[in-house]
Amino acid sequence: MKRSEIKEQYKWKIEDIFTSDDEFYKKVKELEPKIDFSSFKGNLNNAQTIKKCYDYLYSLALDLEVLSVYAMMRRDENADDRKANELSGTVDELFIKFSSSASFIDVEITSLSNAELDALISNETLSLYKRDLQRLKDYKPHILSEDCEKLLALGGKVFGGYHDVFSMIDNVDLDVPEIMVDGEKVKVTSATYSLLLQHPSKNVRKKAFKAYYGAYRKLLNTITATYKGNVDKNVFISRVKKFDSCLDRALFNEEVDKCVYTKLLESVNKNLKTLHSYVKYRKGVIGGTLNMYDLYVPLVKDAEIALDYEEAYELVIKGLQPLGSEYASLLKTAKEERWIDVYENEGKRSGAYSVCTYGLKHPYVLLNHTKTTHSVFTIAHELGHALHSYMSNRKQPQTTADYKIFVAEVASTVNEILLIKYLINNEKDVNIKKYLLSYYLDTLRTTLFRQTMFAEFEYLAHNLAERGETLTKELLNEKYLELNKKYYGKSVKSNEEIAYEWARIPHFYTAFYVYKYATGIISAVNIAEAILKDGEPAVQKYFKFLSSGSSNTPVELLKIAGVNLETDEPYNVCMQSFKDALSQLEKI
Repeated sequence: MKRSEIKEQYKWKIEDIFTSDDEFYKKVKELEPKIDFSSFKGNLNNAQTIKKCYDYLYSLALDLEVLSVYAMMRRDENADDRKANELSGTVDELFIKFSSSASFIDVEITSLSNAELDALISNETLSLYKRDLQRLKDYKPHILSEDCEKLLALGGKVFGGYHDVFSMIDNVDLDVPEIMVDGEKVKVTSATYSLLLQHPSKNVRKKAFKAYYGAYRKLLNTITATYKGNVDKNVFISRVKKFDSCLDRALFNEEVDKCVYTKLLESVNKNLKTLHSYVKYRKGVIGGTLNMYDLYVPLVKDAEIALDYEEAYELVIKGLQPLGSEYASLLKTAKEERWIDVYENEGKRSGAYSVCTYGLKHPYVLLNHTKTTHSVFTIAHELGHALHSYMSNRKQPQTTADYKIFVAEVASTVNEILLIKYLINNEKDVNIKKYLLSYYLDTLRTTLFRQTMFAEFEYLAHNLAERGETLTKELLNEKYLELNKKYYGKSVKSNEEIAYEWARIPHFYTAFYVYKYATGIISAVNIAEAILKDGEPAVQKYFKFLSSGSSNTPVELLKIAGVNLETDEPYNVCMQSFKDALSQLEKI
């Protein structure tokens, strides 16, 4: 549909940010002359001046983030809208000016001795910025000269361009194919593709698979060049910033120890036989050759939870009842006050996300709802993100309200686990219960195993680039296909098209992001099972975690909710949950 054809109640209330683009530009005009930190230069050697500088820095950053969110949302409503894209360009220019003007601040503060920095960290005047100063001290070995920092800041628009290029390829330039489905022509968009892979006809699934990947194959040279450029950029910045690797830089920025990443890869690789057992079971149920395009078709016929948006939303509220009445009330508010953009329209960004910044009245959620079980769980997932932001913003000051990406997938996945447990435990129909168990297994397969496979691919790609190897499409295809065969085992045919699945993954343009989906679901399984077992005490511990923002390192914050990712226990609990669900399904 065209966006104008969608009812207002199913569009997010973007006017809660700015009532019009004119108001956006009015704010830009007001903000532009304020982006000047020159009065602080040369004076950042005492607590009072540093406080004034940080107060000003955070105030400007808040205004910029609000502008950025509005521009992104307008663009995501329709990526083919010229005016919407101009908004993003305007914000990019402001951020470059902001970064360039403020680039001396970190350099100047870190030029102080460690003893002076320790004195500032313990100074009550700077208590609000204690975490910032501690991080600066930790970051001191990676701070460059003022000129170099300024140069890197000026390169921000160039460095971020690879993601923008891929976004335009993926959302606008991709030649979306059409196939015949049940006598009608259907466009194989990102949203319909996931639906078509669940179609009961093997021929339809095969046509959708080949057509969709065929569209990416036509652009594989361009996408390879874009991804290679992005990886090379990561290598360049990591070396300039004196990190041993791109992974070390990414984990440092997240305050996560490398042992968490390596433990995830080791644990999943150690348990691949568990995934192979499920794939073998799936092959036995479907019969014949199991192809990659058969991995998403429901194992149980006529058991899909195909609900329209209104019904799906009510089901989500019921499923999340263990979190209490306050949480349920917030879910209702999100729907009634139009935090959510519900349906697909021409040019709209694919997939789903939640976005929030400290200066907004409330979070926003983008969906592309269809009548599938996946869409029901997507509502629960994205509202988990939204309410995590909502609770954190109301309990934390601006300086520590924004939680790290590492924990970003925890709340969303807790919601999914609670919802699936509710459905399984309350379902009387054996057929539907089988479907729900298989759905839970597929959730773990795609979020735990598949995202870890993505993480291993990123790890390999960046290691290759760091060793000086050129990332060609042939090399990337080869490495990805090897991983696919290792992860899924011999019971499934690794069709040739799957070798370039990497070329359609947007998250690869934010390096070392995807592994957090896996650690997120591991944490979520542990938290959800504790809530269902212990009730209110576990809920309160969980809410304390949700309200903690970035007041501590993400791994330490998860310990509040009872999860320690530096030990084997959470990984073992999650793997056991997978095994138990498979065992239950096989018995039924």
